[in-house]
Amino acid sequence: MIEYLKGEVAELTPATAIIECCGVGYETSITLNTYSALQGKKEAKLYIYEVIREDTHQLFGFCNKQERELFLLLISVSGIGGNTARTILSAFTVNELCEAIATGNEVAIKGVKGIGLKTAQRLIVDLKDKIKGIGDNIPTGSTVTATVNNDTVDGAVAALVMLGFPATAAGKVVQNIVKSEPQATIEQVIKLALKQL
Repeated sequence: MIEYLKGEVAELTPATAIIECCGVGYETSITLNTYSALQGKKEAKLYIYEVIREDTHQLFGFCNKQERELFLLLISVSGIGGNTARTILSAFTVNELCEAIATGNEVAIKGVKGIGLKTAQRLIVDLKDKIKGIGDNIPTGSTVTATVNNDTVDGAVAALVMLGFPATAAGKVVQNIVKSEPQATIEQVIKLALKQL
């Protein structure tokens, strides 16, 4: 079992990070919060959750242990797999999600793609007592303000496509967000888009 990867950030997109350790590049699926924390960094340490099945070998990487711990709780809920959990953790920070679960805010949770009302309710019931202490005093990644340009739009659309949204729908939503929020960072654009798609 891999506990963490520490090395050079070889490649970084809103959905994946390739961390080079001793000449080997490890592709990890990441959340938008981890992407934000890694932006501009040459070296990184990602806490890993490893999925090994007959048909896949996948690594999920997280910038802190709290995010990984919440990911593990999310995938323990019936009907939530690794990619859905990653989408949930991209739509919320750890603190925001813990607060939504603690207050029973099923409307906010079901706003995430792939989460219906019953899954949101199950998530709240299953995790309400398990999340205590996870969301407290969590260091957040530095937010880098980006000028809205084609790179922001392209990056946001590419991330949404990687998360399973159709390119045309993602493109329309991202364009509308960029028009109404011209100072938004790529992470903010993607988070807003996740709530509209």
